[in-house]
Amino acid sequence: MTTERNPDGIWPDIVPGPLATPPPEFAHRRESGPLEPAAMPSGDRVPLAVRYEDVRALLASPTSSRNLRLPGLPRFVSGIGIDDDPDALVNQDPPEHTRYRRIMHGTFTPRQIEPWRPRIARIAQDLLDGLDDDFDLVQGYALQLPGRVICEMLGVPLDHYEQFVRWTDMFLTTSTATEQARYEGYTDFMAYAAELVAQHRAEPGEDLIDLLIQARDEDDRLSEGELVNTVFSLITAGHETTASMIARGVFRLLLHPGQWAELVADPTLTAVAVEEILRFDGPPASAFMRRLTKDTDLPSGSLSAGTVVMPNLNAANHDPRAFAEPGRFDIHRFTGHPPNPHVAFGYGPHRCLAASLARVELTEAIKALVTQRPGLRLTGTPESVTWTDGLVYRPVAMHVTTGG
Repeated sequence: MTTERNPDGIWPDIVPGPLATPPPEFAHRRESGPLEPAAMPSGDRVPLAVRYEDVRALLASPTSSRNLRLPGLPRFVSGIGIDDDPDALVNQDPPEHTRYRRIMHGTFTPRQIEPWRPRIARIAQDLLDGLDDDFDLVQGYALQLPGRVICEMLGVPLDHYEQFVRWTDMFLTTSTATEQARYEGYTDFMAYAAELVAQHRAEPGEDLIDLLIQARDEDDRLSEGELVNTVFSLITAGHETTASMIARGVFRLLLHPGQWAELVADPTLTAVAVEEILRFDGPPASAFMRRLTKDTDLPSGSLSAGTVVMPNLNAANHDPRAFAEPGRFDIHRFTGHPPNPHVAFGYGPHRCLAASLARVELTEAIKALVTQRPGLRLTGTPESVTWTDGLVYRPVAMHVTTGG
């Protein structure tokens, strides 16, 4: 596998394994140093939680704060980052965070998202109809599908899609853009999100932005800053994160042709297969760092008040204490009611609000492929696939074929 590396190292201590498997370092740390410090992309070192129970305990703990804006704290990336915005939902603690989530909760329930499933399936089929037998699954499909879906859901003109792709790519990279360029990308993107909110206020419709503007808990509504941040987060996560999971999930399935064949024979298995994809390959980026407001006891040890710690979701999802043979990819793993759910969408108060939408998109994306392109396979060797080296780790390109 070829990887485009940042000269300074995106994760200097955490290097992915062969074929985008979890870093071997995780297994070593789980046994010998489950809370030992690791270097972040910024160069700052913070404890890295790699055991399932530690990660869940951190994400659920009332002592685990997302306010990382105090002076002198370790940084995840140099320069401006998502951690810096006090209006962002992911950066808030109770009671502000509780209020914010309560207002938005009804917008993202499975009941609200399910009516979008047929449209998402139609977009997937339309994209495949427009592709030849040989195509780049990343650029031609994985990136296109969530982009089109989020444009429709937010009422964003499709011709604006390429622009926010550029902003997203700039903001989520730590290797090819300078701190100033990432700052400019972030501010331009936020200004665009503010413009979208203003347009929907002036001309109300029935898009997701309109639902967010109307969302309320009794007389409480989202502030302008909260609305803008929510739109920004939806575009960012709705584009890059979901696209990465589609690309990684298809790559993993193609490495297991027997399991791909099972989905071809019975596409109804796709939903449960997606849960294993999320466990094995998700999330494409790690969870956000936490600052402990009090001394905190975790299953693997204690951390003192003021410590900034990184809970690693991918490491937790590969903990053999939680998942039998975690290195074995098995689309049947989550059939029924497993004792240990994966934490690809996080856990606790900050669990991903749009998890239902991500599941539907990933399920329909893969179901369309197994039904419309059942003979799909890589045109080159798995090792020839190149991978990004930004905050989100996915194939740069993945050439596939359904030809003879």
